[in-house]
Amino acid sequence: MTAHQPSLTLIRHGDTEWSLNGRHTGWTDIPLVDSGRRQAELLGARLARRSYALVLSSPLSRASETCRLAGLDGAVVTDPDLREWNYGDLEGMTSDEIRRSMPGWTIWSGPVPGGETADEVGRRADRVIRTALSAAGDVAIFAHGHLLRVLAARWLDLPPDHGALFELATATLSLLGWERERRVIELWNEQPAPTS
Repeated sequence: MTAHQPSLTLIRHGDTEWSLNGRHTGWTDIPLVDSGRRQAELLGARLARRSYALVLSSPLSRASETCRLAGLDGAVVTDPDLREWNYGDLEGMTSDEIRRSMPGWTIWSGPVPGGETADEVGRRADRVIRTALSAAGDVAIFAHGHLLRVLAARWLDLPPDHGALFELATATLSLLGWERERRVIELWNEQPAPTS
């Protein structure tokens, strides 16, 4: 790996009340719950094995607190492009609730009244990738489930809605890297093991 090919460690924030209840949590600033804070500390033990030239975080507290508790907040850069998908009028609703009025609905195919399309989220992910590729070394990114899934799709040069193919749990690590000049997924959706 050269300085011109930084790997990206993606870290999804820990549990929140809404993530535990399956509610779409976009731009509402929901804090971590106790289990989410413990998860973030476990992530820190795993992340301590690596060094990062750049640490990026969403401005939303569930991501920035995960970053802080994981011990990587010393030189973090807050990037508004790392906010979660803007769910507009669907914010705070579960998929089952949304499907009562829009049968078969998914975030990937929409519609998202008052919110963002997959392509709009994809453009934000592209900007984050350009920032990461300009770093002098590896990059850690603290953000949100749907945004990180779109980012992974764009890393592979897939359309943003192909993020639907990448399930991503809370408090997980994923690694986007390289096989020679080709961008690849090296690790996906890993939950750090609890320490004894």
